Amino acid sequence: MLPPAAFAVHQLRYMLAFGHSAGIVLQRTGHSYLHSLVPWLIAALAIAAGIFLQALGRAFAGHTSARRFGTSLLGLWLICSAALIAIFICQEFLEGVFLTGHPAGLQGIFGYGGWWAVPASLCVGLVLATLFHGARWVLSEVARRRSPATRTWTERAPRRPAAVFLSPPAPLVSGCSGRGPPA
Repeated sequence: MLPPAAFAVHQLRYMLAFGHSAGIVLQRTGHSYLHSLVPWLIAALAIAAGIFLQALGRAFAGHTSARRFGTSLLGLWLICSAALIAIFICQEFLEGVFLTGHPAGLQGIFGYGGWWAVPASLCVGLVLATLFHGARWVLSEVARRRSPATRTWTERAPRRPAAVFLSPPAPLVSGCSGRGPPA
């Protein structure tokens, strides 16, 4: 989920700084390579959705995995936002080094409206943290409701009856004594 979020921060930064002319500025500063990353980002989202659906299937069976994180929403929001800001800074630094037309150094990172990356990272980080917490809540609730310990007696699988030993009936009971009555 982090690479699509980092892409969203990058694009939001340019949209907030340059408005309708953001596409032209992105093209002039060498950012046209980002359009080739979009299919890979969609594949990353599909993989994340598949992993969540697999975990949801396990939760419907009553299985739950260990807690992945134990931090609050606020703590996770700050961690996600800090990670997105760090990714943005690294990405802009590398673009300044390797792309022609892109300013280098701090001017390339925070100049020309680059400070918009901070509020964009806070917003996208909140969405990301909410998604993580929501997914964790859904999985734990489904697993809690579907666990065998919390099922009612009507939802439980029917028990197999205990083995019963039936003795064979007496020969006279079934009418198959093998001989007629005594004379």
